[in-house]
Amino acid sequence: MDAAGYPHMQGGASSSSSVSCRAADAAVWDAVQQQKRQRCQGSSSNDQVGSSTENNSFQASEPELQNFDCGEDEEEDYYLYDEDEVCYDDDGDYEFDETEFNQQLADKFDDLDLPPGVEATVPWLQKKDAADGPDTFKSMAEIDAEITKKYEFFKQFDVIENFSDHHYSNKPVGKTGKEWTKRIQHDWKLLEKDLPASIYVRVSENRMDLLRAVIIGPQGTPYHDGLFFFDAQFTSTYPATPPVVYYHSGGLRLNPNLYGCGKVCLSLLGTWAGSGCEKWNSAHSTMLQVLISIQALVLNENPYFNEPGYETYANSATGQKSAMDYNDITFQYSCRTMLYSLRRSPQHFEDLVAGHFRECGHAILAACKYYMEGHKVGSVVPKEDEDGKQQDDTDAGGSSSSSGAKPQPKKTDLCTGRAASFKTNMAVLFEELLMEFNVKGADTKKFCDEKLKLKKNRQAAAP
Repeated sequence: MDAAGYPHMQGGASSSSSVSCRAADAAVWDAVQQQKRQRCQGSSSNDQVGSSTENNSFQASEPELQNFDCGEDEEEDYYLYDEDEVCYDDDGDYEFDETEFNQQLADKFDDLDLPPGVEATVPWLQKKDAADGPDTFKSMAEIDAEITKKYEFFKQFDVIENFSDHHYSNKPVGKTGKEWTKRIQHDWKLLEKDLPASIYVRVSENRMDLLRAVIIGPQGTPYHDGLFFFDAQFTSTYPATPPVVYYHSGGLRLNPNLYGCGKVCLSLLGTWAGSGCEKWNSAHSTMLQVLISIQALVLNENPYFNEPGYETYANSATGQKSAMDYNDITFQYSCRTMLYSLRRSPQHFEDLVAGHFRECGHAILAACKYYMEGHKVGSVVPKEDEDGKQQDDTDAGGSSSSSGAKPQPKKTDLCTGRAASFKTNMAVLFEELLMEFNVKGADTKKFCDEKLKLKKNRQAAAP
């Protein structure tokens, strides 16, 4: 067994045959790695592709809510891919057995938590199509088409058998009655009928007390295009008491109401002070209302003012500057949450995660670039033409510029006094997102071409 974990192979083949086999094996391995990152190889060796551990320097400036003291003990939020080269026995010849070799490689990866989509780039992890014979694998085009199809047919509401990774799966609901069951079924019907297009829900057939939802971040906010997952449990006292809700934070607090430990502070849930219609009403309040409240009241344009008392500074220059700084931090955390979801997708939402970021990856990367150029987080990113060039912005009246001159950014969209670390941190996150979106098959060609062009310019400028 060598250092990479691969058994040494021995056999009685000739020396020339052995050399040929080694060359073939190395070519297979190189092809796998090249296929996975083929559109991301334009960067120079000096390009920094960061990890979430490198981003731990991001510091949020929001004040802590006083009601809860949560410890942020979320596990590591991503899986690092092992890229050690295959080692071979240099002591003698061997006869290469491809089937055995691939099986040994597959065994090496059995215990790893591979992100959805990675298997598609690794031949020995691809699923064979039994109908086409034992040695036939799905092509990349077929895999891409399958991802797209699953995403298009992903239901907004569905009943699944069970959750194995639900936050409350190990917490029994206790004794319940017929009225409890009827009320939850009523909630299910409301969710199935009235869910907004940007909210998806799964409920459990075997555990009616469990529910999982994902909310797509609204446009015009620092949460745009992100996926935010919540686990809920209907307790045995429901609906006399509200459901309990846990936010999958990945250890990041990107909103005054959403803690890194998963706590959701909302008057409707009884986890924050409220009065009148803000509080839970056993006769009228529903799970649908909870989800819509999180989307509209929590994931908003200026989350800084969610903190009690801060709304009084909303019209002051100091308050607006603080809100802008908070949005900068929040968007960085939102990007890291995207990486968290891509690398560890919650059960029963794998197809949605893969399809969503495949579809929205280009827009997210374009927004990252736009913000790094000095524009406010959440501002509208100009649309691109077929050549990937930004189209002219329209004014408030809807007319477009016909002068042919390059459109100037709107003053209201520009940031002043932004922290220098924003651009540096975003550059690291951009590289990580580009890599992940590329694996998912998103349209990343423009950005990979830009990296390749930058590399060539650096090489040409080098002495």
